[in-house]
Amino acid sequence: MRIGFAAPVSGPWATRDNLRRIATRAEELGYQELWTFQRLLYPESHPMGPTYRSVHDPLVTLAYLAGVTESIRLGVAVVNIFEPPVLVAKQVATLQEVSGGRVTFGLGLGWLPEEFEAMGVDFAKRGRRGEEFVEVLRACWGEEVVRHEGEFYRVPASHLDPKPSPVPPLLLGGGAEVALRRAGRLGDGWVSASREDLSGIAEKIYTVKAAASEAGRDPEALRFVCRGVTRVSDAIDGPPLSGPYAKIRQDVAALAEQGVTEVFHDLNFDPAIVTADPDEAMRRAEEALEALAP
Repeated sequence: MRIGFAAPVSGPWATRDNLRRIATRAEELGYQELWTFQRLLYPESHPMGPTYRSVHDPLVTLAYLAGVTESIRLGVAVVNIFEPPVLVAKQVATLQEVSGGRVTFGLGLGWLPEEFEAMGVDFAKRGRRGEEFVEVLRACWGEEVVRHEGEFYRVPASHLDPKPSPVPPLLLGGGAEVALRRAGRLGDGWVSASREDLSGIAEKIYTVKAAASEAGRDPEALRFVCRGVTRVSDAIDGPPLSGPYAKIRQDVAALAEQGVTEVFHDLNFDPAIVTADPDEAMRRAEEALEALAP
C-alpha cells in the first residue's frame, strides 16, 4: 500500500508557506505522493460546503510543489473535462518536465453544470466527451504529428512538443458502472471521489478489473487510488478513515485488503480544517502527517 497526502489547497490554510511546509515534511516522512484537486468556481448560494469555497488551481500548485521537493510524486485527482484537452496535454507535459517525471494525472467528467457553462462547454454527453478527451490527450503525448477530427474536438495536423517523458499515468474518476468500466478500458487506474462509500470499494475495483480483462488489458497492472477523506477525532464508530489515528491506520490496512493500491489522506475535506485559523489547521495537519506516515 502506497500512502500519500493532500496538499493544503482549500480555505485559509492554503498558503504558499503551508504548501511548502506540508510538501517538504511529507517528503521527509516518506509519503509517496502529494495530491491536489480541482474546483473552478463556487456558484452563489450553492450548498457544496466550505471545502469548495476557495480552491487553488491544481496544476499551478503542483508546479510550485515540484520546485520545493525532489522525489515525492505529484498527483491531481482530478482535472475535469470542461478544460481543452490540447491545453491540458501541454500543461501536464510541461509539469512532467519541470518535476523530473513525477506526475500522476487524474481525469474526471465533472458534475457541476455551472463550471461547464463558465467554460463554454456543453454539460451533456460527458461520457462520450470524456472518452474523446482521453483519445486526444494520448495522441498529444505520443504521436509525432497529432491529427484529430471527432465529435467534440478537432486538432489540425500539428506538432505538439515536447512530449512528456515518461508519459504520466492516467487515472480516471467516476463511480457509476459505465465510468468504472471506462477506467478499466482506457485508464492506467481508477481514483475514487471524496463522496465514495469506502465500505463498497471492493465491488468497484472488481468492475474496473473485469472491464480491463475484457479489453485484453492486464488488470493487475492498474492502480486503485483512494482519496482518503480523513477526519481525526476521538470517535471510534465513524466511517472509514475517521476517528483516532490507530483506527485510521487499521482502515488503511482494510482498504488494502479490498484491492486499493494507494490511499492519500486529504484533510481539505474536513470542515474543522478548512474553516479553522490557519495556524491551528497547520498544527493539526502536521500532527496527522507524523501520526499517519508510512
